[in-house]
Amino acid sequence: MSRSTSLSPEAALPPSAVTADDLDRAVQLAVSVLRQAPPTAWDGRAGSLEWDCWETVEHLSDDLFAYAVQLGPRRPPLEGNVPFVWESRRPGGPANAVHADRAAGPAGLLQVLEASGALLVAMVRTTPPEVRAHHVFGVSDPEGFAAMGAVETLVHTHDLAKGLGLAWNPPADLCARVLTRLFPDIPQDADPWPTLLWATGRAELPGQPRRTTWRWDGSVRG
Repeated sequence: MSRSTSLSPEAALPPSAVTADDLDRAVQLAVSVLRQAPPTAWDGRAGSLEWDCWETVEHLSDDLFAYAVQLGPRRPPLEGNVPFVWESRRPGGPANAVHADRAAGPAGLLQVLEASGALLVAMVRTTPPEVRAHHVFGVSDPEGFAAMGAVETLVHTHDLAKGLGLAWNPPADLCARVLTRLFPDIPQDADPWPTLLWATGRAELPGQPRRTTWRWDGSVRG
């Protein structure tokens, strides 16, 4: 007896698209690297950010959670965010809906990050590609939210690695797909990882002025 099969939403994407697998890969690589940090290092600043490393992981977790819930309603919002309460725990700290229990320590913090990433991976994997939802950088589709989650993970892990004294050099193919999706107007002939750091204002790039302001373009392609 034969049984019909249906294609997943990702099956219709072009080979250059950012997929749920790409996002999952970014999150898992980040968690693996961050697990190497000394337990006493999490109160230090995360690179050039004003937040400490603990707050930065909470912020990244919150980004991934926020992108997942944007895709969650049967009719996703096109003009604003799903109205969770985002609030800071201190003046100048990140305004999050997601906060990790300090008593759980760094292992619990990274579990919060992994769980938030898994929520977005699942939403991207199961949401039809024609679905649209609001983002401040452009109404986007599931692939766009996967790319946004991946770039948040890649660059904030860079910030964290600097603050925690860790090495972080993510895969070039993943960085290239993120650049193609979110930064279509920047140079595409340089090493993808340094280019992504330059595109997000975190590094120099030969022949290009240092970026002091930046934003990606999350709007739907094609």
